[in-house]
Amino acid sequence: MGEHKRIGILTSGGDCAGLNPVIRAVVRRAVGTYGWEVLGICRATQGLMQHPPQVLLLDMDSVDPLLTHGGTFLGTTNQGDPFAFPMPDGTVTDRSGEIVDNYHKLGLNALIGIGGDGSIAILSRLAKQGGFNFVAIPKTIDNDVDLTERAIGFDTAVNIATEALDRLHFTAASHSRVMILEVMGRDAGHIAIAAGIAGGADVILIPEIPYTIENICQKIWQRQQQGKNYCLIIVSEAVRTEDGERVTSTNALSQSRYGGVGQYLADRISVCSGAETRVTVLGHIQRGGTPSPLDRLTASAFGVAAVDLIAEGHYDRMVSWQERQVVSVPISEAISHYRVVDAEDTLVKTARGLGICLGD
Repeated sequence: MGEHKRIGILTSGGDCAGLNPVIRAVVRRAVGTYGWEVLGICRATQGLMQHPPQVLLLDMDSVDPLLTHGGTFLGTTNQGDPFAFPMPDGTVTDRSGEIVDNYHKLGLNALIGIGGDGSIAILSRLAKQGGFNFVAIPKTIDNDVDLTERAIGFDTAVNIATEALDRLHFTAASHSRVMILEVMGRDAGHIAIAAGIAGGADVILIPEIPYTIENICQKIWQRQQQGKNYCLIIVSEAVRTEDGERVTSTNALSQSRYGGVGQYLADRISVCSGAETRVTVLGHIQRGGTPSPLDRLTASAFGVAAVDLIAEGHYDRMVSWQERQVVSVPISEAISHYRVVDAEDTLVKTARGLGICLGD
């Protein structure tokens, strides 16, 4: 069984389906195979800023029910960069030292962090500063982490978006309407292109491919001439206006968020085409719910692989799905580029081959 170790695990960034199955897999491998201790760190790095740090001792019984549970029972946050942490008086301060100190006070031999590219970059920087061992697991519904074909949460989000298109199809046909579905995708269109093909969309708009309202209306007219008086459009929230402006809204706390491109398109399409147009914004529904079988499989494989990297003494690496197997890659390479939809991507070619309008 080798040397006894105590490892920590945390979930960071936005939640998604599949995080709990990762935690379960890590504990089953670390405790069940190697006989190690696993400490779950609550609310990501914020749990390591508390005095004492907020942790849970995880055992096989505590994680056994987690396979089908959405979200993360450890909690997470996508706010509060520890290197520039916002204080109540409006200033920012570097609290990274507190995290490093608490890591060592807990007697951890290694840390597993489950996050997107931003969270992984921060955790890797903390590990280098504090001289501790770190292994990363990629999760994001946007599937935009580089050097991996899959990130945890993406498949479930695509399933939910596809189901929404399936449901909108019938109401669109019943009322001869244009139905616009706005889905998540911070700066990449992976959810929209995948769900659009799977859900039979007539128009798919992603931030990587420019569009014109005229081209969209041309598709609607073409369908009308074929006797199809309805149209399904799926659009990524990061798609900009025709003039290249971001479509965002600002909440009461002056925080800017993507959202509104669906309504922007609806207002213009209804004028251009004369078609009655409705908008559905899927929002956080894409993050929640029971993880899909593929996300459970990916999460389980990633969790086991991450523990095995620690057992082998391989650190500062991210587990990755490539060519039907789990490998590991240097974190610095994984976060150096942002994985967007390539214009020559197989799914883009597939959409065009099916006659789907991409707006260009």
